[in-house]
Amino acid sequence: MYLLYVDESGSVASPSEQYFVLAGLSVFERKVHWVEQKLNEIACGFAPDDPYSIELHGSPMRTGHKVWRKHPQAERINAIQNALKLVRGPDIRLFGAVVKKSSLSAEDPVVHAFEQLTSRFDMFLKRLHNKYKNTQRGIMLFDKSKTEERIQTLAREFKYVGHKWGKTSNYAEVPVFLDSKASRLIQLADLVAYALFRFYEHNDSIFYDIIKNCFDSEGGTIHGLYVRA
Repeated sequence: MYLLYVDESGSVASPSEQYFVLAGLSVFERKVHWVEQKLNEIACGFAPDDPYSIELHGSPMRTGHKVWRKHPQAERINAIQNALKLVRGPDIRLFGAVVKKSSLSAEDPVVHAFEQLTSRFDMFLKRLHNKYKNTQRGIMLFDKSKTEERIQTLAREFKYVGHKWGKTSNYAEVPVFLDSKASRLIQLADLVAYALFRFYEHNDSIFYDIIKNCFDSEGGTIHGLYVRA
C-alpha cells in the first residue's frame, strides 16, 4: 500500500494571501519507518533529550516562532532543507495542487485542490497496475483541520459518483486525519506544501528548488504537480 501524507499551506480566508496549496508525499508502507527515523534525527538536533517535543513545521521554523525563537535562523533554515532533501529518495513521489484563489469564481479552492490531488494520486496507482503489474491500494493521511468532514464526503463522492475525469478506484479507505504532533511524515508534508507556497506566493525558491524535480512524472511529463494561476 502507498500512503499519501497531505497538508495545506496558505489561508483560504485571508485576503492578504493569493494562493492556497494542498500537497504531500507518497511513501510505500514499508518505507515509512525509515523516513521517520531521519526526521527524528533532525528534530534531535534541537531537542536531544526529547525530540518528540519538536514539530517540524515550515512557517514557525523559518520565522523563529515560539520554541524556534531560541535557535539561530541559519540552523532553522538548514533543518527545513535537510528534511526536504529526504523526498529525493527513489521510494517517494510528491503530489501538489497550487491554486490562485482569484482564478476561481465560485468554486471552493479546497475542493478544487483536493479533486486535483486525489485524482492524480489515483492515476499514479493505476499506472503502477497497468504498466508495471504492481497492484497497490492507497490511502490519504491529512493533518487534522476544519475541512475534515468535507474532504471525507468528497472522497466518497469521487469513488461512487465520480469527479471531472471519472471515478477513483484505488483507495483502500476514505482519508484519515491525524494529529501532526504524532506523525513526522505529516510534518514533512507540511514542509512540502510550505515550499510550494513560498515559491508561488513570495517567489522564494530556497525550499522549492530542493523538491522541484520530485513530483510524480512519467516519460518526461509531470503528473504530480497542478498549478492554477
